[in-house]
Amino acid sequence: MTHYLYLVRHGEHLDAEHGLVDGPLSPRGRRQAALLADRLSGVPFDAVWHSPLERAAQTARAVKERMPSLSPEPSALLFDCVPTGLCEDTPAVYEPFFGAVTEAEVDAGRAQMADAVSEFLARRSGEVHELLITHNAVIAWFVREVLQTPEWRWMTLNQAHCGLTVLAQKQGRPWTVLSHNDMAHLPFELRTGLPEVYPV
Repeated sequence: MTHYLYLVRHGEHLDAEHGLVDGPLSPRGRRQAALLADRLSGVPFDAVWHSPLERAAQTARAVKERMPSLSPEPSALLFDCVPTGLCEDTPAVYEPFFGAVTEAEVDAGRAQMADAVSEFLARRSGEVHELLITHNAVIAWFVREVLQTPEWRWMTLNQAHCGLTVLAQKQGRPWTVLSHNDMAHLPFELRTGLPEVYPV
């Protein structure tokens, strides 16, 4: 029996390029979410959780429209956050990022992700399929946790909007990464959200 955890970054939100913290999905984001829902429609989900932010909640609603029997639930453990501050081994190139991050934000993000790992990477009995619709840093932290890489490595893992990452744990075995940032369901023009220096 296997516990599957499907991690999805929300669709692109309206006016994201203007620096707005949250908002409804853009027209492109709605298309991303609909195609994600089609991609996942054959999965027998036991639970769907999403960040309370509007862009994630609306992405979850698109999944529910495709699979009406599901009841997505918000979880504060899936809020966007900064999981760590500067670590001793953080490469200097990342230092500017933390200039705008407060110590309180880092403390809150660290506590949130510790609780999220305890909650969602806990082994369930039987065959389980759970979907988490959340944010870039949260997914990066889960992947980093499963791979047991240094803490700062979450900053090197990026997700496209509505990209799909799948983690799995077979009974008695450690968690594994089955796929990361899978965009097969998205045509080229809908592959957004990654840094511009990365090919999509």
